[in-house]
Amino acid sequence: MAAPMNVNTDDEQNTENEDNNLCDFLFTLSDLAEETMTQLPVVIRRDECKACTRPIKVCWCPYLPPKPIDIKTNLYILQHPYELSRCLRTAPMLVRSLPPEKCHVIQGKKFPRSRHPDLLEIMESPKTIMLSPGPDAIDIETLPLTDITEYNLILIDGTWAQAKGIYYQNPMLKIPQKVQINYSSKSKYIIRTQPNDSSLSTLESAAVALSILENKPDIIDILTKPLVALCNFQLQYGATSHQSKEYRMKNGLWTKKLPKSWLKKQEKAENLKTNDAV
Repeated sequence: MAAPMNVNTDDEQNTENEDNNLCDFLFTLSDLAEETMTQLPVVIRRDECKACTRPIKVCWCPYLPPKPIDIKTNLYILQHPYELSRCLRTAPMLVRSLPPEKCHVIQGKKFPRSRHPDLLEIMESPKTIMLSPGPDAIDIETLPLTDITEYNLILIDGTWAQAKGIYYQNPMLKIPQKVQINYSSKSKYIIRTQPNDSSLSTLESAAVALSILENKPDIIDILTKPLVALCNFQLQYGATSHQSKEYRMKNGLWTKKLPKSWLKKQEKAENLKTNDAV
């Protein structure tokens, strides 16, 4: 028996024609897309500094000290991991301004004793102090200083909320003597909102503390020079100068709901004024 012959029905012929038309359409679309892409302007990435990763036009590296500042103090920065994603962070300026053997950055949220025995040893040293303002902190200027004094200075790098979280989640941070700085000038980090007028960035806090421990007042201006340059660059390109949250709330410039802690603080202040008047 002979095999049946292949005969295209009308439906099969229509399907084949539709497939051919679809292929022609896709090829035409592909050619059009390729032609369009060749006509688009070529986006040229701005040259970036390999050191600070910022565009060359706004690079703050030229404002660093010509050589690392000679210090006796050993600086340890406990850095929240999220700080790495911030493009306007100040810790890199500090790291590049000091000798590598004197400035150490340790990243993390929790520092268990079992995993950080070296850090625990540092915390337990009588020469270790931690910059942490509060009722149990002493004025850093009251510390005994000599030509051979070599303190270990601990700082926490992160937002204020992140810094509090790191402090309360790590029992070893309760060990060192707490110190605070009394600095009358406002923060130079004017492109970022600070909690209050006395708040300083990580870089500025370290600069003020080191100027006291090293008895070198000029350290403040030297270390904050790249920060000032960074802020000036940002202002030139559209950023605005920020007032602290405290200033904005006091002067009716705060547009969000006022925190309960602030309202209680204001109520307490008003009660004290009333009692004094009586």
